[in-house]
Amino acid sequence: MTPKIIFFDIDDTLYRKYTDTLRPSVLQAMNELKAKGILTAIATGRTPAAFPEKIKQLIRQCGMDMLISINGQYIEYQGKMLQSYPMDEADIHAVIAVLQRKNIPYAFVGTQHIAVSERNSLTENTLASILTVCPEDPHYYQKHEVYQMLAFYPPQQDGEISPDIEALGLKTVRWHENAVDILRSGGSKAVGIAHAVAKLGIAMQDVMAFGDGMNDIEMLQTVGFGVAMGNGEPQAKAAARHVCPSVDEDGVYRGLQELGIID
Repeated sequence: MTPKIIFFDIDDTLYRKYTDTLRPSVLQAMNELKAKGILTAIATGRTPAAFPEKIKQLIRQCGMDMLISINGQYIEYQGKMLQSYPMDEADIHAVIAVLQRKNIPYAFVGTQHIAVSERNSLTENTLASILTVCPEDPHYYQKHEVYQMLAFYPPQQDGEISPDIEALGLKTVRWHENAVDILRSGGSKAVGIAHAVAKLGIAMQDVMAFGDGMNDIEMLQTVGFGVAMGNGEPQAKAAARHVCPSVDEDGVYRGLQELGIID
């Protein structure tokens, strides 16, 4: 296919999180896509407040067209807000009640901050890899729009907590061994992409996406052509139509070459 727009996950797709590495081939790939008239976009679970500095530089350098952030809950096109889906305050209250009953710390995700209900070793160690400064503010949601929440607990507690969250019409998506995202049950990168490209008049069959994680599976299945990273989760690879080399092996650049998108 010759896509009209390509979405890229950040962590372990464009950027290796734990080594703070963005390979030079990524900028080269974005510039070559631009030269061919193909729109470039981010699709990430991160809030813009937690974009790594090297990703911010990439966005500026290549003039990336679209940012789908917070798992599709906040979308920008050419630097302006295109679509947003903040949580209802009633839902936030209900989630807090569930988590407090179980003594689970939590956080609120806005576009400018991630605010934690309490600062402790669990919340600080979990968030350290994505954002170094997180205010402690259990009432953050009363002053700012919140697009999703985080809850800090290990996978062993999924069966205990997820059903209570789902009963509220929300869902959990695990992104860390000690943390999950909590967002609208109908929210995802895939839904955000579908709404955004429809506004641009682009059909989903003309959309390509690269990803590696559990929160990329629906995206890879929904777009016209999904590409999984060689370092990706087995479920992400199974959902994709093509598996490219790993992020450490210039996977995005080489994958685009393998598919004939760039030379």
